Amino acid sequence: MKYKLSIFLIILLSLDIFFSLQALPQTKENSMPTSDSKNLTLFHAVMCEEVKKHVPRNPAIVFSITIGKVFCYTSFDPVPKKTFIYHNWLYRDKISTKIKLNLKPPRWTTYSRIQLREADKGPWRMEITDNKGNILRVLRFSITD
Repeated sequence: MKYKLSIFLIILLSLDIFFSLQALPQTKENSMPTSDSKNLTLFHAVMCEEVKKHVPRNPAIVFSITIGKVFCYTSFDPVPKKTFIYHNWLYRDKISTKIKLNLKPPRWTTYSRIQLREADKGPWRMEITDNKGNILRVLRFSITD
């Protein structure tokens, strides 16, 4: 009986580890560092309802039109030299807004936001690019009722 219980626990633990590893790609997309060729590293990127004191609040991938605005928060560490990035807001695969944001060493957090209108319901994509247009991260989100 102890032998069967031990095998059951090992299988259960193995399944738990397997499914935990399967969840990593989603986490990786939003929080693992991404570097360009000059060692500028995007450490964290997330869509959220607001940013207070340089901290993203209520991160999500689906936002209600009633909140009135959506933020894209990015954190870079390290930032080797003064440079800039772009937050490219795409609605239904068409550029809606392109926002240039400055970065300064040694690390930097920044964000951009858009005001929501009734016509903004649907699929969105945020492309975070370096100053040469290289995509550092893509975040997908939706606006609903």
